[in-house]
Amino acid sequence: MSTSAAQQPSPQLFFQTINAHQRTEALKAAIELEVFTAIGEGNTTAAQIAKRSQTSEKGMRILCDFLTIMGMLTKEGDNYALTLDSATFLDQRSPAYLGGAVEFMCSPMLTDGAKHIAEAVRKGGTVMENDGTIGADNPIWVKFARGMGAMMALPAQLIAKLVDPNADRKLKVLDIAAGHGLFGVAFAANNSQAEITAVDWRAVLEVAKENAQKAGVADRYNTLEGSAFDVEFGSGYDLVLLTNFLHHFDPPTCETLLRKVHGALADGGRAVTLEFVPNEDRVTPPDAAGFSMMMLTSTPSGDAYTFSELERMFANAGFSRSTLHPLPPTIQQVVISEK
Repeated sequence: MSTSAAQQPSPQLFFQTINAHQRTEALKAAIELEVFTAIGEGNTTAAQIAKRSQTSEKGMRILCDFLTIMGMLTKEGDNYALTLDSATFLDQRSPAYLGGAVEFMCSPMLTDGAKHIAEAVRKGGTVMENDGTIGADNPIWVKFARGMGAMMALPAQLIAKLVDPNADRKLKVLDIAAGHGLFGVAFAANNSQAEITAVDWRAVLEVAKENAQKAGVADRYNTLEGSAFDVEFGSGYDLVLLTNFLHHFDPPTCETLLRKVHGALADGGRAVTLEFVPNEDRVTPPDAAGFSMMMLTSTPSGDAYTFSELERMFANAGFSRSTLHPLPPTIQQVVISEK
C-alpha cells in the first residue's frame, strides 16, 4: 500500500516552531524601525523604506520579505503594502496602534518565564522569583497600563454597551485591578450617571487617572490603592468589573475574591468578567486556549479557565447565575454573573 505525498512525515513544523523566535524579533525590529508607518506614508520599495528608516537597503529588503512571509505585509513586484491588520494596529498614525504594547508583552518578566517551561511544567507554576507577575506592587503593571491601553480600548467600549445598553440609570461601578482604567472609563463615558471606583496599586492608578482625565470623566472617577484581596471595597455596587484578572490565580483564591465581590454588590448587582475562555477541550479556540501557557510560566497557579470552571467558581461564591457572551472581534469572552 503506497503512502501519498500528503501523508509523508515532514520536519516543516519543527523548523517553523524552533525558529519562531525570529518572528518575534522581526516584528519588534519592524516596530522599532517604523517600517509599517513608513509604508503607510507611501514608501513602498525596499530602497524607499530603508531611506525613511535609515537602514541598509539589503537589510530592509530581507526584513520586509520576512514580514510578507509572516502575513504582515503584501508584496507585488518590488512594492510592499500594508495588510488591513498592519495598517490598523502597526502604523503609528492609527488610533488603534499597538506598538506600545511591545514593552509589556516582551518584558523579561514574561519572556524569562517562557525560557524555563520544563521547570514550570515540573512545578506546575512559574519558577520566577517573587511570584512572577503577581508579586506585590510589581512595576510590570505600570508598563501594562501604559502599553496595553490601545489594545483594550475596543473591548472596553464593547463591554460597556453589552452590559449597560440603555445607559439610562445611575450605576455604581467597582473596577478591580483597573490597570489603565479604560474599562471603568468606558462605562463612565457610556453613561453620564455612572460613578467609578478603581482598585489597583498606587503607581498604576496614576495611569488610570490620566486616562479618566483625557476622557473627561475624572469627576466621576475615584480610586482605592492596594491589593484587591486586602482593600475594603465598600458596598452597594451595581457592577463589579473583573477584567483579565482571575486567570492569575487558582480556583480557591479566585473564590475567596469572588465572595468578597459578592458582598460588595447591591441586591441585583452583577459581576462582569473578561477572560480568555477556552472550550471544554482546552485546545480550542487556539488563542484563548494557548493563554494557559503564559499563566503557567508567569504565575504560581494561574490558568485559562473554561466557562464551566468559571461558572463553578461564581456559584461557589454565592452567585445565582452566570452567562457567557462572545465579544467579537476580540478573542476574549465576557461572563456576567448575577448576585
